[in-house]
Amino acid sequence: MDNMDYTDFHLELIPATIVIFGVTGDLSTRKLLPSLYELEKNGLLHPKTRIIGITRRKFTLAQLLKSSKEGIRDKDGRVIGSTLKSLGKKIEMYEMNAASGEGYSGLKKYLDEIEAQVGLCMNRLYYLAIPPQVSAPIITHLGENGLNHGCTRHNTLSHLLLEKPFGFDTATAEELITVTRKYFGEKQLFRIDHYLAKETVQNLVTFRFRNPIFEDIWDSKHIKSISVIADEKIDIEGRANFYEQVGAMRDLIQSHLLNVVSVVMMNRPKDITSSDDIHAERQRVLDAIEPVPADRVLERAIRGQYIGYREEVNNLASNIETFAALEFRSRQTHWQNVPIYVRTGKALAKKQTCIAIEFKPQADDHIHTNQLVFYIQPNESITVQLWVKKPGFENELQMAPMQFNYQQVFDTHGHPDAYERVLVDAIRGDNTLFATSDEVMASWRIIQPVLDYWATTGDDLVRYPKGSEGPDMSSLLSK
Repeated sequence: MDNMDYTDFHLELIPATIVIFGVTGDLSTRKLLPSLYELEKNGLLHPKTRIIGITRRKFTLAQLLKSSKEGIRDKDGRVIGSTLKSLGKKIEMYEMNAASGEGYSGLKKYLDEIEAQVGLCMNRLYYLAIPPQVSAPIITHLGENGLNHGCTRHNTLSHLLLEKPFGFDTATAEELITVTRKYFGEKQLFRIDHYLAKETVQNLVTFRFRNPIFEDIWDSKHIKSISVIADEKIDIEGRANFYEQVGAMRDLIQSHLLNVVSVVMMNRPKDITSSDDIHAERQRVLDAIEPVPADRVLERAIRGQYIGYREEVNNLASNIETFAALEFRSRQTHWQNVPIYVRTGKALAKKQTCIAIEFKPQADDHIHTNQLVFYIQPNESITVQLWVKKPGFENELQMAPMQFNYQQVFDTHGHPDAYERVLVDAIRGDNTLFATSDEVMASWRIIQPVLDYWATTGDDLVRYPKGSEGPDMSSLLSK
């Protein structure tokens, strides 16, 4: 198969105005602007695209591009000056205090003037690259000043892009959804989940529903367990204020990993190309997952904190978890009695994000099982572990991997990363890889009893050294 690069994409380029709140922040300079640079480099931004960076302090375009260069360089080790220059021509800095409602009428007038200048009705994207707890006032100001209606002729939609976590718990998530729904319809909401935008996760739908050898064995009759794992070698990297508010459960499990679970376990959608049908099936999965009962948290949930974390956040009494592992069960008939393991942790021995499907052995054989693993990062691949006979006269068996590797089959340097895909889909108005309001609420419902229990005590918190495997998982995996 020929290598794939950006020239294989035949996208209709749609003119858009991308308004980034928090443009000078870490997320913007490390992720958004490098992704926009890649899209510009590969001709995936409409020539009329405008990027408006909202900043509350004087910050020049030259300063912004300089602060983004390291993130841009991470992609391939270099920065193409002509691409950076052409991207810079699309960017304008706009100074205003986003927390105050006074500047929004001026922002609306500014965006209207841009459309008058280019002579096009443009999709408007409001990317809130800001701490989630300050999202609600900005959403309200956008709505109250008519910025939720799209272009001047109202024949395009305004799209609102939100970073996780979506709320702090079930109650605050519901409050945020209520505020948002007052001004933005569900089709306008794009809750960022870059895990769903990763190629391997996207490939799950194709893998399952375009390969009939797997579709008929995707149930409790054949599958022993499902594991979704996101282990990281890095620690909190100085993000003390953020991590002390969220912890591992809110940071990754409530949003990313439960969304991945919903893709792994969903039934075939009526139309596998339909965003609405895919979301309907994902919703059924989440609705059927049983929350861990309060009296079984110690049996089905493990939390840990790496040694040194408390000193890093300057809180020697902190019980915030940097490691969390849970076992869930589903009420869906075809998934009954299949344990669903979800795990994430920081400062661990190795970086690995994967989905592992373990199949049941035959009735008369409790040893020889097969495993199917989707490696999401760092090396994107799909591996089937099979038993084979070793060469020789003896009938000796050995586990052998059969692997599909993205780098070997495709030019993985050429395909878009998760944030590039997020931006392109938002411009196009494709909600498939984003979480709906109902999915968000279902995810909070699943983990809320564990969060409530953890808030009452820290006695079960396990301290683990950096660079280790983390807390002992045997109490979960032995069941």
